[in-house]
Amino acid sequence: RGVCQRRRAHGKERSQLEREALGFREGGTGMFASGWNQTVPTEEAGSMAALLLLPLLLLLPLLLLKLHLWPQLRWLPADLAFALRALRCKRALRARALAAAAADPESPEGGCSLAWRLAELARQRPAHTFLIHGSRRFSYSEAERESNRAARAFLRALGWDGGPGGSDSGAGSAGEGERAAPGAGDAAAGSGAGLAGGNGAARGGGAAALLAPGTTVALLLPAGPEFLWLWFGLAKAGLRTAFVPTALRRGPLLHCLRSCGARALVLAPEFLESLEPDLPALRGMGLHLWAAGPGTHPAGISDLLAEVSAEVDGPVPGYLSSPQSITDTCLYIFTSGTTGLPKAARISHLKILQCQGFYQLCGVHQEDVIYLALPLYHMSGSLLGVVGCLGIGATVVLKSKFSAGQFWEDCQQHGVTVFQYIGELCRYLVNQPLSKAEHGHKVRLAVGSGLRPDTWERFVRRFGPLQVLETYGLTEGNVATINYTGQQGAVGRASWLYKHIFPFSLIRYDVTIGEPIRDPRGHCVATSPGEPGLLVAPVSQQSPFLGYAGGPELAQGKLLKDVFRPGDVFFNTGDLLVCDDQGFLRFHDRTGDTFRWKGENVATTEVAEVFEALDFLQEVNVYGVTVPGHEGRAGMAALVLRPPHSLDLMQLYTHVSENLPPYARPRFLRLQESLATTETFKQQKVRMAEEGFDPSTLSDPLYVLDQAAGAYLPLTPTRYSALLAGDLRI
Repeated sequence: RGVCQRRRAHGKERSQLEREALGFREGGTGMFASGWNQTVPTEEAGSMAALLLLPLLLLLPLLLLKLHLWPQLRWLPADLAFALRALRCKRALRARALAAAAADPESPEGGCSLAWRLAELARQRPAHTFLIHGSRRFSYSEAERESNRAARAFLRALGWDGGPGGSDSGAGSAGEGERAAPGAGDAAAGSGAGLAGGNGAARGGGAAALLAPGTTVALLLPAGPEFLWLWFGLAKAGLRTAFVPTALRRGPLLHCLRSCGARALVLAPEFLESLEPDLPALRGMGLHLWAAGPGTHPAGISDLLAEVSAEVDGPVPGYLSSPQSITDTCLYIFTSGTTGLPKAARISHLKILQCQGFYQLCGVHQEDVIYLALPLYHMSGSLLGVVGCLGIGATVVLKSKFSAGQFWEDCQQHGVTVFQYIGELCRYLVNQPLSKAEHGHKVRLAVGSGLRPDTWERFVRRFGPLQVLETYGLTEGNVATINYTGQQGAVGRASWLYKHIFPFSLIRYDVTIGEPIRDPRGHCVATSPGEPGLLVAPVSQQSPFLGYAGGPELAQGKLLKDVFRPGDVFFNTGDLLVCDDQGFLRFHDRTGDTFRWKGENVATTEVAEVFEALDFLQEVNVYGVTVPGHEGRAGMAALVLRPPHSLDLMQLYTHVSENLPPYARPRFLRLQESLATTETFKQQKVRMAEEGFDPSTLSDPLYVLDQAAGAYLPLTPTRYSALLAGDLRI
């Protein structure tokens, strides 16, 4: 699908896309899937159905009492209200998508879901503030124009010239005279997109095109307006985007760029110094390098923002970004799996569209002001935060870095009404000294994930009245839950209504062997109330699992077969949840070798491989330990020295800092003579985690990562007490 092949006729091809829009014929995916295949009843039919159902609803309480389901009955009104909201949300998104599918391919409304939603908001709410970042404010009209400039800069790199202010002449010449030759596709990403590299497409003065259509451009940028304009511009140009975590350097960075098949990298000027050792390898990969801003850049790195500012801000044709299939990959978001290095999760056009409904499901409105201080390279920041804001046409206050001391002043200054969190942010806030700014604010709703029950109670008691809406989901997953009742400590509901719209199950899981428990017929067994179980969701045309860029082996273990009947396939979330007798879901733990810290998943195998690169270490066992007052589990590494070496803490700290992102760096070290293993020679992670890091109970030498000192220091009883008191920051 080269740039010049994207123009489609107004007849047969477009009508087929209408029939396939959002998978209505074959089904959608994830949270908004099954309800889209239902026919919307007329008002008269709905009234008749309500009258017929009324007697049954009156008898329902007696039936449920007889079946001992009274604990769940009390939540039936909330379950019904959310189900209706979810169906309304699906219907609204369905209508938007059908309108886009029927739009003129030359217009921006005929493009991908991001393109037509931005164009729609720029038309409907041109002066309404979309983005606040520091002292800068951007309306929806300005966001549309800025992203159009970025799109034209990327299209020029593709060899396309849309003319000074319009699209007709440029698009026409591209369609007639510069048709892209089919290529082998993006091998690393598994894409079938046609490549135009080497076809002699003109770029400006006749130079060869820098990029090929349909390939991937990686962004290594902090959260800010430029991140958004470049992301939106890439989407409008029909290019894939890869969000690279900003802390990655050296091997993990190169791995991520290779795995998603990136052909270009846009990096922040402030990252150039730390990236200098990586530049030869990046050039060796054949990447085109851009800097997102002015400065003294190394040879071969140009200022992309200068190129963007030189472009006009007119709209680009929608056919340039309109996908062949709504399930085509348009974005890669990196997630740490249980097998080591980060994996590039495929994000489809459909998932982008689904995330437009996130805040509507949460009860957020277009006049709300949303505070977002999460990294944009995460799904929670980019897809739920930014795309969710686009879905309702609200305002987002974007922070490049979270500041607990500045938070309530920001909320007062900008009239914030909704706060999107991860659990750690709430803990930072409740640990702050009292301030005048935390009173009289307008925040009414906190939406997020990973909030511990103890922090939850302190947060609401101190900063309320406000509602906390805890959610659960995975970047690559096909299931999500929302605690729409606000029940403290729960991540969602397992009511029959919710599971009818968004199906999932909890199955028994053996943590010792790392496999689901099966009955004599080979099928999995559903859990009972109060019993931890593995969360799984059915995979089908209505709810597919798109997997990761690269080979199928990367998804190994993510799919379970013959779960409840022969031939069925379920997505394995890798998480253990508990459903209580009232139908509330509560997070229990992560399976395998993965734990969560600072809102990030940490793969122990990846951390161990970094440690094992040091010549003075012979064996390493990495696991997570619970730290009082902290969400998740902190990393701890048990080390065995290689004779005759000694432990070099300075070299170890330098090596870890250079090769692991901050959240993955172990907070504790334990020096041992030999590692404890099972009878099958597997490392004893569970027992080691239970033993913890108390120097009064362990005879092994222990060390703690002192962030202020920038070193691993002996974990003495004094430091241990300071850690428990919150005086030693880890």
